[in-house]
Amino acid sequence: MLIFAALQPVYGAISDRVGRRPVLMFFGIFGTLCTVPILSTLAGMAGNKDYTSALLLSLAALLIVCGYTSINAVVKAELFPAGVRALGVGFPYALANSIFGGTAPLIALSFKDAGHESTFYWYVTGLIFISLLVYFFMGDTKKTSLIDRDWD
Repeated sequence: MLIFAALQPVYGAISDRVGRRPVLMFFGIFGTLCTVPILSTLAGMAGNKDYTSALLLSLAALLIVCGYTSINAVVKAELFPAGVRALGVGFPYALANSIFGGTAPLIALSFKDAGHESTFYWYVTGLIFISLLVYFFMGDTKKTSLIDRDWD
């Protein structure tokens, strides 16, 4: 977690140089391509004492997810002028976390109980791919930021 925390400002600085969209695209592309292999490999290592490999796989996943976690708050803030920012950011955030975050344990355990634990990896991958489609079509909020604009 210390490495994960230390990477947040690094990825933020990268997004300041290259833009928010490329960093989000990095997350979307590598998240889509690597989630199933990483989680499948980690699951296959259950009971194995190869801590180094497990750590390296976990770090690889963290390197990918940093592309989202490091800048998601600023991207959302840049989408809305100050007068509606709290509602514009807060409501969709709460809704998405309720729907997807709140149901994730239920969905994961349902797949596991049905004997299809790895299907959950594909579910997560599908959600990341949907986010990638959004990133592909969105403009770069760094260039069109509304963060300093007052509601007119």
